[in-house]
Amino acid sequence: MVGATHPKDSMSLRHRMRLKQQVLSLHFNQDYGIFACCMENGLRIFNVEPLTEEGHLSVEAVGSIRSCSLLHRTNLIALVAGGTMPKFAENTILIYDDLKKKFVLEFTFTSPVLSVRLQRDRLIAVLQNQVHVFSFPNNPRKLFSVDTRNNPQGLVAVSPLISSERQLLAFPGMKVGSVQLLDLLTTEADISSAPNCINAHRTDIACIALNQQASLLATASCKGTLVRVFDVYSKVQLVELRRGSDPATLYCINFSPDSDFLCCSSDKGTVHIFALKETRLNRRSTFSKMGLSLGTYVESQWALANFTVPPECACICAFINNSSVAAICMDGTFHKYLFTSDGNCNREAYDVFLDICNDEDL
Repeated sequence: MVGATHPKDSMSLRHRMRLKQQVLSLHFNQDYGIFACCMENGLRIFNVEPLTEEGHLSVEAVGSIRSCSLLHRTNLIALVAGGTMPKFAENTILIYDDLKKKFVLEFTFTSPVLSVRLQRDRLIAVLQNQVHVFSFPNNPRKLFSVDTRNNPQGLVAVSPLISSERQLLAFPGMKVGSVQLLDLLTTEADISSAPNCINAHRTDIACIALNQQASLLATASCKGTLVRVFDVYSKVQLVELRRGSDPATLYCINFSPDSDFLCCSSDKGTVHIFALKETRLNRRSTFSKMGLSLGTYVESQWALANFTVPPECACICAFINNSSVAAICMDGTFHKYLFTSDGNCNREAYDVFLDICNDEDL
């Protein structure tokens, strides 16, 4: 029969189509208003509210993209190649200008780039054992480099607000469970002072986040049961929040715009929402309410509210405002929930963002 397709060929075609749709990573911009979807078949950028596709870069133009960083809603995007169809080396960061429709800058390193962050005047490149900081985008040059503990996930956090008093950079410190803090506005090429570190956990750091004002740091360890929040000025722990009792992999931690709340996601398929300003709103153990002191577990603060997403599917979460949280999942689903101070949590929106299509390229 002319044009007949062998069953194995059909299966191979379906596999290739699924592979092309595979999401490699997800990234919010600095105010969580848009997010980027790094894929085997290029890059797609979506607006959060309303959920619409802002544009895309095809695999023919950029290849497979493993990681990226958006610069607010500007025309500059930092790209790191990966996946099965890369068009450039994994040890390179390329800056794409969507006004000029071309790559305008290139940063090359001696080992693979694990993550990248853009600021209005800085570019941060994270390698497995180093963090490099460059001036950006005008007259780009390396400002300084810092050696780090082995950091295979490329963990890094940067305070997003330019108007904040300090421009903080946070990454795993040399000591197990510690986080090192650097002020990007004052750090010079020759770092001679003692590292500014917070000893957050007894095991390796798995997730870190800074609030908008660069005054609070949230951390979780590879155990994934606790989230701790610190004052970055005094380095004092302000609150300890319990995600759960069994180990988990935390994917994301974020503060609300006013830092009154915190959300986190894990491989358990639950997004947790905690109160930070009024911690009395967080749930407590029954034994704690009875006044019994039976150790830190029963005295823990549990989530004020939570909602479920597909289990064992990595997702990022963030506050759309002070009463709603969005979760963006690697399976292509979008979830938005409203929560109240009494712990109610109701779904306001659900969609499959990979099915939303805008024919325009970036």
